[in-house]
Amino acid sequence: MTERLSAREFLALLTDDFTELPRPEGPWEPDGPLGWHGYDASRARAADRTGEEESVVCGTAHVEGARAVLLAFEFGFLGGSLGRRTGDRLEAAYTYAREHRLPVVPLVATGGSRMQEGMLALTQLQRVARQSALTREAGLPQIAVLRDPATGGGWATLGAGADVVLALPGAQVGFAGSRVRPPDADPAAYTAEAQVAAGSADAVVPPGELRGALGRWLRLLTAPSGDPAPVPAPLGARDLPAGGWDAVVRARAPERPRARTYLDAYFTHRVALSGDRCGGTDPDGMLCGFGEHAGRTVAYAAQTGTATRPAGYRTATRLIRLADRLGIPVLTLVDTPGAANDAEAERQGVGAAIADLFGAVASVRTPVTTLVIGEGGSGGALALAAPGNTWATPDSYFSVIAPELAAAILKRPPEEVRATAGQLRLRPQDLAELGVIRTGDQMFPGTGDRRSEERM
Repeated sequence: MTERLSAREFLALLTDDFTELPRPEGPWEPDGPLGWHGYDASRARAADRTGEEESVVCGTAHVEGARAVLLAFEFGFLGGSLGRRTGDRLEAAYTYAREHRLPVVPLVATGGSRMQEGMLALTQLQRVARQSALTREAGLPQIAVLRDPATGGGWATLGAGADVVLALPGAQVGFAGSRVRPPDADPAAYTAEAQVAAGSADAVVPPGELRGALGRWLRLLTAPSGDPAPVPAPLGARDLPAGGWDAVVRARAPERPRARTYLDAYFTHRVALSGDRCGGTDPDGMLCGFGEHAGRTVAYAAQTGTATRPAGYRTATRLIRLADRLGIPVLTLVDTPGAANDAEAERQGVGAAIADLFGAVASVRTPVTTLVIGEGGSGGALALAAPGNTWATPDSYFSVIAPELAAAILKRPPEEVRATAGQLRLRPQDLAELGVIRTGDQMFPGTGDRRSEERM
């Protein structure tokens, strides 16, 4: 970890300008609410050392042109700990953000709650949690930046409770601070990198790249739109498959364009959301994030052609619900042979994860557009598809079950798999005739636009 910057030095690193908010200061008892002997002297020494009167500096700033409320912790002031006056400042800053419709950016560097104020310090976490919840309900994004350290209640509220979590390389991050962990604890588990691997943070960003990254996130998450995301143009085959098995072979072809190719072609730039916030990630099976398309923000959740893990479904659910709260349209790309069905997937709750995603897609108010770009394998693919607004490329298929599995269930010999694929009517043109997908000239030249009113 590089040298720790003060709160104001860190603000200068990130912002184009900074205007501190008024400081709400209430009455103060000698040595604090508990009468802790020497507490006032400790505060005075901290103030002399840092030039601050409390452990947090709150204000408004522009980050690469995007205006936000920033909450910068000063670790040099009693370890950046939260006390009653810290809570006063944070509550006032959140209130200002809601009144002025601004996103909130906590710059977390704290060791936890202040012991010299006892339970009154600990209950500040409840105040912070309520302010965060009210801000969430107001449809305003919260993007946390984890400095060193980000531990205790500060991590468990301002950090982990944010919509997006960025972290500095090597930062200590964890609920347990360095002095209260078990003596045999692996220190590598309490790092920013470990939290990203566990799905609790989105990215580790070097200091020199942080201003640019934060600016991109702020601009993307503060650009709502009520219009659906346009359906991407097909990047592979343009002619329709002759038979059912032909459709399957095309969709499984290694050279067929995959999710990253579609995302690169669709977005001017994009930022990735990572992790399900439940201890898991699925980087090889589900890509999620926000990007700019034709000058406006679109959220995306894209399967990559592999069996989707439970963490992948939960990450997609997290993405869709965040986009819904912020009023941002969603694009989903379907491409999976099906949900992961191994024992570990069952232990991780694959059924519950799929159910939650079905519920999210069914209940969101923001428009969702779906394009099937490869394999559409059973419910593990359908969970990501938008009812009434799903399209399919000519080199894709969508099926109730894979032809090989259908033949096995029906006790048919292997040589009947191809015929079974035809019976399943899984080709794009079959799906259009069944009313399962939409069609148009951008997918199937000469078909016009036939939109099904049926639910998938």
